[in-house]
Amino acid sequence: MDQEKVEKLFAWFDETTTIIEKEEKVPYLDGLVEACGLLFSEGVADEIEEPLKQTLLNQIKAANLNEYSKEEIRKALQLAILKGMKGATQQQHYITPDAVAIFMGYLVTKFMGNKKELRIFDPACGSGNLLTGVINQLSQKIEAYGSEVDPTLVELAYMNANLQEHEIELFHQDSLRDLLLEPVDVVVSDLPVGYYPDDENAKSYQLSAEGEQHSYAHHLFIEQALHYTLAGGHLFLLIPNFLFDSDQSDKLHEFLNEHAHIQGILQLPLSMFTNEKNAKSIFILQKKGIQTSNPDKVLMAQLPSFKDVHAMDKTLNEIDQWFKNDRK
Repeated sequence: MDQEKVEKLFAWFDETTTIIEKEEKVPYLDGLVEACGLLFSEGVADEIEEPLKQTLLNQIKAANLNEYSKEEIRKALQLAILKGMKGATQQQHYITPDAVAIFMGYLVTKFMGNKKELRIFDPACGSGNLLTGVINQLSQKIEAYGSEVDPTLVELAYMNANLQEHEIELFHQDSLRDLLLEPVDVVVSDLPVGYYPDDENAKSYQLSAEGEQHSYAHHLFIEQALHYTLAGGHLFLLIPNFLFDSDQSDKLHEFLNEHAHIQGILQLPLSMFTNEKNAKSIFILQKKGIQTSNPDKVLMAQLPSFKDVHAMDKTLNEIDQWFKNDRK
């Protein structure tokens, strides 16, 4: 990936989005959706009046999408989305850190490397950064799916997929309701954390809270993700470090023992988080099947800083040893 190209394309996204934001008086992220559409279609809608129309046509002429790799496009768009999310009050307007998306792609490759085709699903896909970041590292033939309730984020995911030339089927809906989706080989997701507001729908889940309590969305997403995973399939989930310390964790333990094999828990560097309470781990599960079993030992590690090359090499060697000696 050429960092100068990333910065050049980000500058184009930012400049074009700012023009649209000011002229049409829309939020930055909505303007970014429109800017992506201009770049993808290489045209301006007839209803846009002069002089804005000519300005946008000049912007289109200044960019050539063929100059950029998929990862350069993803990274540049990610930077623009991050700018739009700065100071955003909506909790769901959050983007998975780039290093984490790349590392999760590495893990999917390690676990699924022998399969020639993969169906992959992100039930909380947001702007599509994690899903496309993982797909870009896979060599298999991919069928990809994502679900997202937020209208702006699902539009950005759509544009993200188009610009990177990925075929991704997107569902704009509450991901904790029924999906028109056959079970997949792999689930990757940065789980939404907090309470799920729809108490009535939550009652259909084994992991719904008892009594008058609201259910935890992150618990329900784990159950939903397992439901849409094939027997023997794998899940790579970003979870809060406090997942197993909550008042409903006993029920979660029982559910996981019944339906899944815990393959690994990799704690992300605390330096990635401004507040330790927000720290997360990569939780690796395998859905139980006829020929599946627990690993000899669970893959557990405190990941070093992704910038520390030597420490990360040591961790990757330890992961390799686990695959050779302890994974079944």
